[in-house]
Parts: sequence; structure tokens; C-alpha cells
Amino acid sequence: MTQTDHTVYLHTGSNLGNRLQNLQRANAAIEAQIGTIVRFSPVYVTAAWGIQEQPNFFNQALEVTTTLDPEAVLDAALQIEADMGRQRGIKWAERLIDIDVLFYDQLVLQTEKLTLPHPWLHERRFVLAPLMDIAPDWIHPVFGVPIRHIFLDLKDFFSAEILTE
Repeated sequence: MTQTDHTVYLHTGSNLGNRLQNLQRANAAIEAQIGTIVRFSPVYVTAAWGIQEQPNFFNQALEVTTTLDPEAVLDAALQIEADMGRQRGIKWAERLIDIDVLFYDQLVLQTEKLTLPHPWLHERRFVLAPLMDIAPDWIHPVFGVPIRHIFLDLKDFFSAEILTE
């Protein structure tokens, strides 16, 4: 029996410690536990969203090919976060690493554990800017339009700049 490859878009972020190294460690763990990273965006430096009085985030979007089912992808992402030392507490607070599942193929899913596509990605420049670099023509399965159209209609004015260090 062969397993089917699925396309998953992930978003990673870090605003504690060595932020770039945290993203690199997360990428290595994603490759080991979720699947092959096919494409990755540049790293963006973005202002914190939600709770703004905290360090800027480093963010990156990843296209990953996986044989895991959607909830197994989420479980693996949460395990990677825990293994790297993420401690959950206040929503939108500082974090060592954050891994969000944005899309899983063109699946629309809402369970107690997982909502796909990610329910707020269309409102967040820090997510859409890096996603534009790797998937501008990806069709949002709920809105039926490409990411580039969602990005152009974005009302979020937080800055998102490519890391040039």
C-alpha cells in the first residue's frame, strides 16, 4: 500500500532567544517529524500581534510534503514546540517557537482540535507576507481566491520586513 503525499503550508514564528536559530531548529524538526520542506520563504521580522509590548517576531512560511493526516501534522507541530521548550500560557504572548498549520491540501475541516484553513490567516500580514513568497497562486479553499488577492485586500497594517542580517 502506498501513502499519498499531501501539501501542507506551515507558518513558524519566534520572538524569544536566538529567533533565527529557533526557526532553523524548527525546520529541522519539521523535516524529521512531518515531511519534506519543498519551499520556504525568507525570514520576516514583524511586530508582535495581539500583545504588542514584546520583542519583534521572526516569521517564515513553509511548504511541506507529508504523508501524515491533518491531525497528525498538528500533533507533530505541537510536539516540536514542546520539545523546543514552548510553554503555553497567555494567548499571543512571547514564545520561543510557534508552528501553525495554515493549509492541508484544499481541505476544509473544523474539529475540536483543528480548523483548516487556519481561521485567521487572511487577517494577518505577518502570515500572508511570507506565504506570498512561496504560494501567491494557492487558492484559499473557503474564499476561492489566490493568496495574492487576499494579501492585496488585507487591512492589517503591521509591518513585515524581510530579515537582512
